[in-house]
Amino acid sequence: MADDEIPSDSSTLVIIVDTNPNQRYITEDPKILTGCLDAVIAFANSHLMQKSRNELAVIGCHFHKSEYLYPSPGKPLDVRQIDGQYELFTLVEKTVKMRLVNLIKSQPQEEKPGESLLAGALAMGLCFISKVRREASPALKISSRILIVTGSSDTAAQYINYMNVFFTAQKQQVLIDVCSLDKHLSLLQQGCDITGGLYLKVPTLEGLLQYLLWVFLPEGSERKQLVLPGRGRVDYRAACFCHRELLTIGYVCSVCLSVFCKFSPICTTCHTVFKIGGPLPIKPKKKKMKV
Repeated sequence: MADDEIPSDSSTLVIIVDTNPNQRYITEDPKILTGCLDAVIAFANSHLMQKSRNELAVIGCHFHKSEYLYPSPGKPLDVRQIDGQYELFTLVEKTVKMRLVNLIKSQPQEEKPGESLLAGALAMGLCFISKVRREASPALKISSRILIVTGSSDTAAQYINYMNVFFTAQKQQVLIDVCSLDKHLSLLQQGCDITGGLYLKVPTLEGLLQYLLWVFLPEGSERKQLVLPGRGRVDYRAACFCHRELLTIGYVCSVCLSVFCKFSPICTTCHTVFKIGGPLPIKPKKKKMKV
């Protein structure tokens, strides 16, 4: 049996929840965010219920910053058992909702909402996984994955940061899963394909919890035994470094491999000056000697 097929002793799950108010489903009906958050919390508690050693982190991603919603960086909340519910499940629910309210209230009112800082949230998730692995026993086999739940549109402005995070996750053997709530996300689909994770665009938000439990709850070693949605065709177009637009054909710097949509004699990334060859010299024709 291969190493990736052996069941792990513990599983670390990092959930990134996009709370940007620019998302279409939030602008149409802000109450839908509450239902999506309840589905994510139920999914997180299901992960903790599988094994006693499982670890969980929830990160809220906004347009001005990303922040841990669980675990709380300070002293944990003092919770008591409610209607027979496991205290840890109550702690997760109350901590996530309380810190999410604080995150939304901390957004600058005069600033116009921009794109979600998903690349930074992914980097935070990798740091959390690295911390868990460092503190765990060397004999403990830990599987790690990151789940992104977002309804934001695809953007190439964070292309370089995305690629750095994707290949770092691949090197650390961390799966990146993406649950798209609205539009197709080609860049995040590239991250799923690079790291071996799953990509799913949910057809309806009413069944979000069912899709989360069915597709994203199993670990990487268990997914090979299940019939899950295929990855489909992955769009591997690169984004140009000048306008952050996806390209089919472009110009690549031979030194730093930066991609540009138009030719420039100087690379704006590494400032390399390219030698532009002139036209080939025309050899003069030899005059025939007259006899």
